[in-house]
Amino acid sequence: MTRHVRVAIMGAGFSGLGVAIRLDKQGVDDFVVFEKASDVGGTWQANTYPGARCDVPSQLYSYSFALNPRWTHSFSTQPEIQQYIRDVVDEFGIRDRVVLNCEVLGARWNADAAHWKITTTQGEFTADFAVSAAGPLSAPNLPDIKGISSFEGAVFHSARWDHSAELAGKRVAVVGTGASAIQIIPGIADTVGQLTVFQRTAPWVLPRVGHKYTAVERFAYQRIPGWQRLVRTAIYWLRESFVIWQAKIPLLAAFVGLVARGKIFLEIRDKELRAKVTPKYRLGCKRMLISNDYYGALSRPNVDVVTDGIHEIRANSIVTEDGSELPVDAIVFATGFRIEDSPTYDLITGRDGRTVAEVFEAEGISAYRGTALANFPNVFVMMGPNTALAYTSAIFTIESQINYIADAIAQLTERGLRTVEVRGDVQHSYDVALQRKYEGTVWTTGGCDSWFKDSTGKIHTLWPDFSFRFYRTLKHFDLDAYETT
Repeated sequence: MTRHVRVAIMGAGFSGLGVAIRLDKQGVDDFVVFEKASDVGGTWQANTYPGARCDVPSQLYSYSFALNPRWTHSFSTQPEIQQYIRDVVDEFGIRDRVVLNCEVLGARWNADAAHWKITTTQGEFTADFAVSAAGPLSAPNLPDIKGISSFEGAVFHSARWDHSAELAGKRVAVVGTGASAIQIIPGIADTVGQLTVFQRTAPWVLPRVGHKYTAVERFAYQRIPGWQRLVRTAIYWLRESFVIWQAKIPLLAAFVGLVARGKIFLEIRDKELRAKVTPKYRLGCKRMLISNDYYGALSRPNVDVVTDGIHEIRANSIVTEDGSELPVDAIVFATGFRIEDSPTYDLITGRDGRTVAEVFEAEGISAYRGTALANFPNVFVMMGPNTALAYTSAIFTIESQINYIADAIAQLTERGLRTVEVRGDVQHSYDVALQRKYEGTVWTTGGCDSWFKDSTGKIHTLWPDFSFRFYRTLKHFDLDAYETT
C-alpha cells in the first residue's frame, strides 16, 4: 500500500532533521524522514574512524535554536556530535517520523498527479514535496586502482571504518592526506607496526586552537542566560573574517600562510619530510586543515610518507609508479567523497524524464540559490551546488536553506498552489552572476586543483561570500522566480 505525505525528506543528518523540526514547528506535521542507516546523524553516524572530530568550533556546530551547553571541548568529537543530534531529535519530538534502515531507491515526478513517487526499501510513498538531504559527504569515493579487488587483507574507506579489522602491530597503508586522513593517522600511528601514508598533494595544516572546557565554562554555558550565545556570536564573526583573505583580498593569504609554514618548520626536523609535506600552492586554495598532532605522527620512526602514485595493488602489497613494492596488511582509503557525481543525483527523475545526474552532465552543475533545480518541480536540495562554506560551520548554510524551504511551503499552502519550479533563465542568470564572484579569489588564483571544482574547472561547491549574505539571500522565498500551478 502506498502512503502519501505532504513532505518527504531524504536523509536524517543535520539538514534533513533541521527541515523536519522546522516544518513541525510551523504546523506541517505530515512528513517522513527516510534514513538508510540504522541511526540518525548523517555523516556523524557514518564516520567513526579513530580521532574523528569536527574541524570548526563546537559553539558553531549546533542549530541556533538548540545550542548545546554540554560540549566538553571547543572542537567536538564524533561521539559527542552524534549524541547531540540524537538528543535534538528527542527534544523536538520527531523520532516517530524518522524511518531508519530505509534506503531511497528512486524518486520520480508524476506530472498528472502533481506529486513525487518515491520507492524505498520499505515500500512506496508519494509526496507533494521532496527534500533531498543526503548531503555532499554521503557517498565515499573509492579510487579505481588496478588490482584493488585482489588485495587479501582488510581494505575499507574512512567513512566505512571496519572496527573488526585488527590493525595493532600490522603494516597499514593510508591513502590520502585530507581532512579525515590527518585525524586517522595520529589516531593509529602509535599502535600499528608500520604506517605508510600515500600523499598525492600536501595539505596546508594550521594549529587547532582549542581546549577542553573547564567546569567553570560549562557551568556558565548552562546557567548564565545569553552567555553561550554571546560566545558563539564572537566566534562567528572571527570566522567570517576569513572571507576577507580568501575571497576579498587573497594576497593576504600569504601572511596567514606564514603560520602554516612556521608550523611545518617547528614540528618537522627531517628536511626531506619537511619538503614532502610543504604544499606548492597558496593557503586556502584547497580545504584548510587543522591539527596539533599530524606532523608529529608523520615524524614517527614507524611512519613513512610516499609521494609516488599507486600503480597497482597486489594480494599483499602496493606497487608505486616508480616500481617499488611495499608490503601491507591493511589499506584505509581516506579519499573523500563523490561530490561531482553523487549517487543521489541518479535517484531523482524530473519533469522531462532526466535525472539530476543527467541534467548536470548535459548542462553543468548548478542550482538556484543552491536549493532549487529547473526541471524538478516541488523538490528542494539541501547543501546543493555552491553552498559549502570554506571558513565556518555548514550549519549556517543549512539553517538558511531551512528558512527558504519552510517559507516556500507556507506560501504555496496559503495561495493554494500545487506545483512550483524555478525558471531555467532565472537559475542560469544566478549561476552566471555567482561564477563572477570567484574571479580573483584564492580558490581560482591559488594554483591548485581541488574538490571545490568540477572536471571543467568550474567551482560548483563553495559559496564565495560571507555566510550572512547567504542567509539574507534565502531569508524569504521569492515566488516570482518560479513557475507555479
